[in-house]
Amino acid sequence: MVIHQLKIFPEYFKPVAEGNKTFEIRKNDRDYKVGDVLLLQEYIPSEDKFTGRVLDRKITYITDYAQQEGYVVMGIK
Repeated sequence: MVIHQLKIFPEYFKPVAEGNKTFEIRKNDRDYKVGDVLLLQEYIPSEDKFTGRVLDRKITYITDYAQQEGYVVMGIK
């Protein structure tokens, strides 16, 4: 299991925190695997700062079906 520290914008952080967004679409530049953990750190790009809010989600499923080259959809919970 690997822990991946990732930035996430506030408009995506909130739905993940509320349990309404149960997936992430990311460039697969980290060789994501089922069982890895995403440490999602809320980030405000216009201010170039982190808010301090963090979520951890486990990858439960991965597919690259109908994605741009090099990207994956990851089911998370």
